[in-house]
Amino acid sequence: MDIYLIGVIVYLLILGGIGVYSSRSVKTQDDFMVAGRKTSALFLAGTLVCTWVGSGSLFGGAGLAFRSGISQLWMSAGAWVGIAIVYFLAHRVRRISQYTLSDILEQRYNATARLFGTTAIIIAYLTIAGYQFRGGGRLLNILTGIDPLLGGAITCAVVIGFTVLAGLVSIISIDLMNGIIMTLGVLIALPLAYFSIGTDHLVTLPADRFAVFGQENAVWAMGVFFPTFFLLMGESGMYQKFFSAKDESTARRAVVGMIVGVIIIETSLCLLAVVGSAKYLTLSPFLLQDGSLDKATTETIILHLARFDIPPVAGVLLICAAVAIILSTANTFLMIPSTNISRDIYQRFIRPDVSDRAIIRFQRFWIVGLGILAFVLANFFKSILDMAFTAYTMVGAGITPALLAAFLWKRVTVPGGVSSIVAGMGVTVIITTLNFILPEPLMETDYIILPAAGTSIVALIAVSLLTAPSPEEKWKPFVSNMQMNRQEQS
Repeated sequence: MDIYLIGVIVYLLILGGIGVYSSRSVKTQDDFMVAGRKTSALFLAGTLVCTWVGSGSLFGGAGLAFRSGISQLWMSAGAWVGIAIVYFLAHRVRRISQYTLSDILEQRYNATARLFGTTAIIIAYLTIAGYQFRGGGRLLNILTGIDPLLGGAITCAVVIGFTVLAGLVSIISIDLMNGIIMTLGVLIALPLAYFSIGTDHLVTLPADRFAVFGQENAVWAMGVFFPTFFLLMGESGMYQKFFSAKDESTARRAVVGMIVGVIIIETSLCLLAVVGSAKYLTLSPFLLQDGSLDKATTETIILHLARFDIPPVAGVLLICAAVAIILSTANTFLMIPSTNISRDIYQRFIRPDVSDRAIIRFQRFWIVGLGILAFVLANFFKSILDMAFTAYTMVGAGITPALLAAFLWKRVTVPGGVSSIVAGMGVTVIITTLNFILPEPLMETDYIILPAAGTSIVALIAVSLLTAPSPEEKWKPFVSNMQMNRQEQS
C-alpha cells in the first residue's frame, strides 16, 4: 500500500480514537453544542485556527496564488483584519452565554432575524462543507487514482462519522492535533519545495506574480479582501466556539493564538503555491491546450507538491496536514447548521421542552442529512474558489453588518437589523442564481460581496435612522462596561 495512503489511514485512526474517547463525556445539550463551556485557551485557539483554514485556503486560495501570485494574500488579509477586530468582541460574545449566532440575532432583534439568519447560515455552511468534500475527493484521487466524486463521497462519510460521534467536544478535542499537524506540515514543506524546484524555475515566473495587485487592480483586491473580512466577523462557528470557552478572558486570549496561527499557515500555503507554479505553470494538466490555466487543476497544487516534489516523509506530513485542514473545517461546518436547525428552529419554535437526550438525537440525524445534501450541492459549482466566495458573501453580507451593529451601534433598530439581513441575502441569491442561468455570468464571484454588502449596510443604516430607537433592554446586554461608563459620564 502507498506510504501516503498509509499515513492518512493511521492519522484518521488516531483522530478517531480521540473522538471515541471524547464521546464518553457527552451527556447534555451543553456538552454536545458548546463542549460544556469549559474549553481552555490553548484548545480554543487550536480549534479556531482549524475552523478558518479549510479547503478555501488549501485549494481555492492556493489555486488563486498559482494563477495570480502573492497578490492572493489580499484574500487572506481580509480574515487577518477581521480577526483583529473580533479580538475586541470575543469576551463580550462569551458574556452573553448563548448557543448559536442566531440566538444573538433574536436577542438583539427578533425571531424574524433569527429565522433569516439561520437560513443564511445553513445555505452558506452547506456550501462550505460541500467544498471540503470536493477537496477530499481530489486528495484521494491524487493518492489512489479513484474518481474524485467517489473520493468526495468517502470524505463525506468520514466527516459525518466524526461529527456525529461527540459534537463540539469531539471537534475541539481533535483540532489541537490538527492545528499542530497543519502548522508543521506547511512550514516543513515550504523550504523543501523551494530547494526541490530550484531558483532556475522561480526566476522564469512573470514579474506580476510578485506585484501587489498581480495582473489585477485595487478593485479586484477589494473584491477578494472583503468576502473573507465580512465572513470572519460573522462566522457562526467561531461565535459558537466562543460560547464554549471557560470564561471571557479565555475567549479573548484564544483569538491572539488564532491570528498568529492563521497568518503563518495561510502565508505558507500561498508561498507554496507560488513556488509550485514556477514548475507547473506551463505543464499539463495545469495548462490547457488553448494556453489558459485549468482553474480546478491549479487548486490541487499543494497536493501535487506533497505527492511528487518533496521527500516522502515530509510529503506524508503535508498530506496529513491537508487531511487535517479538510476534516477540521468540514466537521465544524456540518456541526453549525445542524445546531441551527436543532436549536434555532426545532427547539425554539416546535418543541421548547425537548429533553437533552432527544435534542442530541435530533441533531445527529440532521448532521447525517445535511452532510448528504452538502455533498450533492457541491457538484453545482465549477471550482472550490467559486463556492468559497459565494458562501463567504452569503454570511458576510447577510449577517455580519447586523451582527456587528448589535455590539457596536446602540442606535440600530429591529427593522434595521432585519432589513440588513434580508438585503444582503437577497442580493447574493439573485446574482448567484443569474450566474447559473445566464449564458455568461452576470458578475464574477470575486465581486459579489461589493453590491451585496453595500446594499446590506445601506439598509441597516437607513432603516434604523428612519425607525424608533430600540428600548434599553434590547441593546444593554451587548454594550461593554466601558461604553456604558462613557455614556453615563456624558
